Amino acid sequence: MENIILHKANTRGNANHGWLQSFHTFSFANYYNPERMNFGVLRVLNDDTVAAGMGFGTHPHQNMEIISIPLEGDLEHQDSMGNKTVIRNGDIQVMSAGTGVQHSEYNKNQDKEVKFLQIWVIPNKQSVTPRYDQITLKEEERHNKLQQILSPNPEDAGVWIHQDAWFHLSKFDKDFTTEYNFKKQGNGLYVFVLNGDVTVNGQDLNRRDGFGIWNTDKVTIKANSEAEFLLMEVPMAV
Repeated sequence: MENIILHKANTRGNANHGWLQSFHTFSFANYYNPERMNFGVLRVLNDDTVAAGMGFGTHPHQNMEIISIPLEGDLEHQDSMGNKTVIRNGDIQVMSAGTGVQHSEYNKNQDKEVKFLQIWVIPNKQSVTPRYDQITLKEEERHNKLQQILSPNPEDAGVWIHQDAWFHLSKFDKDFTTEYNFKKQGNGLYVFVLNGDVTVNGQDLNRRDGFGIWNTDKVTIKANSEAEFLLMEVPMAV
């Protein structure tokens, strides 16, 4: 039998630092919920809004795969590997922290907010050489399609990480329906709705809801309005 878990948008942890408004699907920083530590190797899913000209000062990470998906505005990244870049809506950024890296993230603009998802995935290899990459995605490839944006394979579409995980972004028209077939047996799928309303295997989901499902090999996804969502297939064993 399939197993499911539902995280409604209004049940997420919330931290308002003035310059930063952050919603935490899983336990993070001062938000601790022992029942919401992770979904398999998906450890962090933060929905962040950063005020104009503000940001995260230089701070360290290690042994974590860190993925950033900008939703609005321009986010400037700088790290100890010598990278200084800006990521915008339509881009995806990945950093393998490995043996250790320091980085900062700032809202490049003085006149508007920046919104982005920060996602942490526990890697399947420890103490790798730190690595950074970012690419610009073709938005038309997610219109009524499942656009692969991340995988374990450097030669595949999207960025890659040290884990048997596959991420897809989609933008569906109302009433469009498709099936998602799992890439690897034993993995689970976590669905995060960016905008609109969808039904996944009979479960109705709305904006910023999260839904995890495992012990199955495929799911049916139907858009009940124009809808955008992120699919994250990850190993369930940490």
